[in-house]
Amino acid sequence: MMEYHGWITVRETAGDDDDEDRLPRIVDELRLRIAQMDSPYLLDLRYMNGEPFIHLGGCSNHRMTPDAVELFEHVGVIAPGSYGLLHVRDDEDPGHENEVRVLRLVRGVVTQHTEALLSPCIPTLEDPFTG
Repeated sequence: MMEYHGWITVRETAGDDDDEDRLPRIVDELRLRIAQMDSPYLLDLRYMNGEPFIHLGGCSNHRMTPDAVELFEHVGVIAPGSYGLLHVRDDEDPGHENEVRVLRLVRGVVTQHTEALLSPCIPTLEDPFTG
């Protein structure tokens, strides 16, 4: 099973010197990429309070394609001021089958961490299998 939930605040830079013309071009490029991903799950880019945000989530019976992770990495490259988190539970991830992992996007870099509040999945989220 593969479950994921995440968000990204899209910003051109980490400073206050954003080019007002560049951010809309970045958002347009991201809209095209999201449209090409053709996900049956939650995948949304919208403006809220004048700022662009990406929200994504899904759950499938098997490992997802790396599209969500690649999207985080791509945003980091084209808009290095962006930041966000992607929580992933993947029971087919060797060595991490019993963990919720967090991908953190900050200043153009994506890093992976164990989510201590939700891990280990058994017994934190679910009872041990007794069958």
